[in-house]
Amino acid sequence: MAALPPPVGTCIQLNPLVARVLAPNPSPYTYTGTQTHIVGERALAVIDPGPDDPAHLDALLRAIDGRPVSAILVTHHHRDHSPATRPLARATGAPIIGAAPFHLSDEGPRADAAFDADYAPTQVLADRDTVEGDGWTLRALATPGHTSNHLAFELVGTGALFSGDHVMGWSTTVVSPPDGDMTAYMASLELLLAREDRVYHPGHGEQVDNPRRFVRGLLGHRKQREGQILRLLGKGPHAIPDMTRHMYVGLDPRLLPAAERSVLAHLIDLTRQGAVAEEEGVWRTAR
Repeated sequence: MAALPPPVGTCIQLNPLVARVLAPNPSPYTYTGTQTHIVGERALAVIDPGPDDPAHLDALLRAIDGRPVSAILVTHHHRDHSPATRPLARATGAPIIGAAPFHLSDEGPRADAAFDADYAPTQVLADRDTVEGDGWTLRALATPGHTSNHLAFELVGTGALFSGDHVMGWSTTVVSPPDGDMTAYMASLELLLAREDRVYHPGHGEQVDNPRRFVRGLLGHRKQREGQILRLLGKGPHAIPDMTRHMYVGLDPRLLPAAERSVLAHLIDLTRQGAVAEEEGVWRTAR
């Protein structure tokens, strides 16, 4: 029997330092919804407050329960992760800290992944920068690929990593050019593989209890997709929609636009490797 989804709006204490609250924004791309994580026991950090939804904000404030909030942290500014920073900051007085803002027209497949144009952090974190609170330290880890500004957050001294959308607990992430970059995504996975984290707390889906094995699986999956592309192009030129239909047999039709973006991301990566070339929307192996 399939596991029941976690209850929306309920604060679930994962361990003494980490709790999570599920936002009411399920979709084919967000799974059961965005997971907001709360770190600390007395003074808190809130990671990825999620969409600007009054019910979710109320749930977060109930979970905070009057305790001071030292920082509101953001892994990346897609609309399912960062808009609630603003009402939460007004309610708590906490600074918004994390991924660098930028503006880019969303060429991706889904409205919920569009960039939050109003995202305005008080402080931008670079790789290895830290934020400290009462009994906790969070260290930023640059993990570009899903977005160019994506950060993960290490809870120092615990073996826990808040992996945002770079590593999710239910599916591989969408890598959608022009901002999504498969070369960077693969390099970021290799960076995580070299670490010794004990658990990932992702932005979507359940926690990942064997991170290195999980990351090896993600790398293997992407290599498999790359191999599929090269085998198809070895038989002759193809356009992306045709490749996607061959590679993603049985996929939910609502997810086909996202699959096409991931195929494009792989093709851009293979072009950099000198393996493929494109002319007027048709791709072939490089001569």
